Amino acid sequence: MNIYSISDLHLSLNNPKPMDIFGPVWNNYVDIIFEDWKNKVKEDDIVLIAGDISWAMKLEDAIADLKLIGNLPGKKIIIRGNHDYWWKSISSIRSVLPHNFFALQNDSMQIDNYIFCGTRGWQVPEVNFKTEEDKKIYKRELLRLELSLQNAKIKQLSNSKNGINSKIICLIHYPPFNSNCDDSDFTKLFKKYEVNTVVYGHLHGNKSKKIFKKNIDGIDYYLTSCDLVGNKLVKIF
Repeated sequence: MNIYSISDLHLSLNNPKPMDIFGPVWNNYVDIIFEDWKNKVKEDDIVLIAGDISWAMKLEDAIADLKLIGNLPGKKIIIRGNHDYWWKSISSIRSVLPHNFFALQNDSMQIDNYIFCGTRGWQVPEVNFKTEEDKKIYKRELLRLELSLQNAKIKQLSNSKNGINSKIICLIHYPPFNSNCDDSDFTKLFKKYEVNTVVYGHLHGNKSKKIFKKNIDGIDYYLTSCDLVGNKLVKIF
């Protein structure tokens, strides 16, 4: 079983929104992603999508985009991104997801010896928060992340008692650190709960300024925004 990741697909079947206005890397990007996906992924593999899945504003409009991904091989695990406005009630989302398609929110799930958890996150300030609202959302996302990590840790400890060594993989949409990769409340939680790997997205633009894989305190961090990784799935395990 292999584990891949990609994020920021920004699909829009029911609400067409051309992405090529953001540059040539977005020309036919969906076709490129899906071709690479079909060439790499087998049915027992896993693909992690770290948010910004669909431009839809309502769940009923996002269903076509979810089905499009659902028709691809492998198991899919998703979290919410900042543009996933259709993401409201988690129970309603789970009720429309195709087979082998899973959404995380304040919880975790296990496949084989891997435990997956995560949350959307929020922008980590360079120094101080720009607004009180930013600070409020940041703290709320920390609570959601810890709920998810606590749930994952329970599974990991239970596995350990049964002689099973399992890894925790966390999905977060926003980068969990600022542009200097300074320690943050998010990274402190990753260390506290002994997370093995973190995948994130949200960033776009100039490749030269991005770090696509970084190990901090023994944790591997992968940036997988589709336009920055050549619209190809990134192999995590």
